[in-house]
Amino acid sequence: MGLCPQDHSEANGGDTRKMAGTGPALVWSRGAQGIVNSGLIPSLVWKLQREEEEIQGLLLDTLAACLMEDATEALSTRVVPFLKQKLLSTDDDIRSKAARTLIAVSIPLEGKNQVWQHDVIPILVHLLKDKVEEVQANAAGALMYAAVTTQGKYAALDIEAIHPLLNLLCSSLTKARLNATKALTMLAEAPEGRKFLQSQVPIFRTLEEDPSEAVRRAAQIAIKVIEWKP
Repeated sequence: MGLCPQDHSEANGGDTRKMAGTGPALVWSRGAQGIVNSGLIPSLVWKLQREEEEIQGLLLDTLAACLMEDATEALSTRVVPFLKQKLLSTDDDIRSKAARTLIAVSIPLEGKNQVWQHDVIPILVHLLKDKVEEVQANAAGALMYAAVTTQGKYAALDIEAIHPLLNLLCSSLTKARLNATKALTMLAEAPEGRKFLQSQVPIFRTLEEDPSEAVRRAAQIAIKVIEWKP
């Protein structure tokens, strides 16, 4: 259900706290696709720069859900530079949620390109060594998508993303092990990445015994890519 013109105007105007403070409630009542269809994404992105951290967390939760449905509109509203700034927050929760939102942003090709163009990849690689495991896991997830493109692969390889990703293969978080395995698979598609990772195959062999079926599957795919002969 879309907003009527006067409601839309109000949402873009002074009543920001009402809208931002009910971010998850918006998702529950309208559904993520409903929010996208209502044209609220630019307003949510705009508010991300202007609200206090507690509200920013709610906005990031809402954006992550909505952008999984459709990131097109957000990508025309400078969402990537805004999220890049949030990745540098001193608040653990904000860093984690910003990285999670970047995962959704990076699914479409335009999102992958913008993450590379705005030099977000070096920050994601830095966050692979964050003190918070959830931040590490989400950063690996965003890097996994960003490294799908050739530019993204080499940006990650140039700043030595492989070492911190390999460290995450031993994380206690299933999500971190899974995202790191998939990100390394993307880097192994580049000849330089594949050559380096050939000596690391035994680590992936141990992941074939992982408790998570998804991790086991990802490890098997990684081994095939790393051992592929041209």
